[in-house]
Amino acid sequence: MRKSLLLAALITASLVAPSAPAHAADGPAVTFALIGDTPYGDAQQAAFPKLVDSIDADPDVRFVLHAGDVKNGSSTCDDARFETLAGLFGTFDDPFVLTPGDNEWTDCHRTAAGGYLPTERLEAVRRIFYPVAGRTLGGHPMGVRTQARDARHRDYRENVLFTRAGVVFATVHVVGSENDLAPWSQLPGGDRPEERLAEFEARKAAALDWIGNTFAVARRTHAPGVLLMMQAEPLDTPGFAEIRARIAELARAYGKPVVLAHGDEHVYEVEPGYAGVPNLTRLETYGDTAADWLRVTADPKSSAVFSWEPQSVR
Repeated sequence: MRKSLLLAALITASLVAPSAPAHAADGPAVTFALIGDTPYGDAQQAAFPKLVDSIDADPDVRFVLHAGDVKNGSSTCDDARFETLAGLFGTFDDPFVLTPGDNEWTDCHRTAAGGYLPTERLEAVRRIFYPVAGRTLGGHPMGVRTQARDARHRDYRENVLFTRAGVVFATVHVVGSENDLAPWSQLPGGDRPEERLAEFEARKAAALDWIGNTFAVARRTHAPGVLLMMQAEPLDTPGFAEIRARIAELARAYGKPVVLAHGDEHVYEVEPGYAGVPNLTRLETYGDTAADWLRVTADPKSSAVFSWEPQSVR
């Protein structure tokens, strides 16, 4: 009952624009779960309820972050599968925050995945996993600020922002397959480069704006830290270079702890000083597993702000 009442209060508070007073560093810590690239295949989907139970059993966890890829790249991208997965994510007691991965739409041109037009599948992802713009999934959904409120980027309901423990959390839609620069080579009729590149440019523009907005909120609210979550690591390659540079530039200017959380490579990995920025840490979560997750705490009283520890389903 105590947890339900607290969650209800958090939902109400989050329906307003995120803000934090100048003394946010004096507030309590918040703990959450970080997962990604799961469930991969039928076996992991069958095991996923135990992962849900493990996370739900932790009384300190207040929300769940999923870094994208809710299925593997060779399974079908049909609505029925998406709806089943969305229902599964809805079984978490806590708010469930998802950023899309490439397996949900970019790679759906693959024959094994159904030979879908990726942009059509992206519309399905938004319809099924983000049914109400500005509201998460989960048994106790919470209100979040969504980029869909911006007339310039009204399609990007999946890019969201919220504040907990004074810390600013944001999701940014950046995916593998070179962020959709990789050709839709198995699409019936062949690749559609003009449509693919138009999608890439529009989403990149939205991502750059949302990253800028995230740090603007953090500065304005005197946030003790920032966590950005996206599916793919933004390497210094054509699909990611501008996004990587923007994160590095703004994190360096911000000066306080910043975590860049992502998945895609299925390896738990920590890289301090990412992109040459001393206060920027890359945190890659576990993937291709329904047995492991990261328990992350954001403590505004700590100089590092963020800490985490691996957890396994028992």
